[in-house]
Amino acid sequence: MKIFRLNGQFYTTSDHFTLFDLITYFSYDSSVLVVEYNKFICPKSKWTQMFISNNDNIEIISIVGGG
Repeated sequence: MKIFRLNGQFYTTSDHFTLFDLITYFSYDSSVLVVEYNKFICPKSKWTQMFISNNDNIEIISIVGGG
């Protein structure tokens, strides 16, 4: 069983999945995201290689344009 934190909320899972899987599951628009994975910015090219582990802290931030 894994417990991880996403945008300040705790989640529990027994599944084995990547950051990309998480982004897809929550229907985020990946073209406008910045992902912080355990206090480091994770480049989009690594999303399919980064597996969620116990006690991970993930922040997904949407970029919003405006004037």
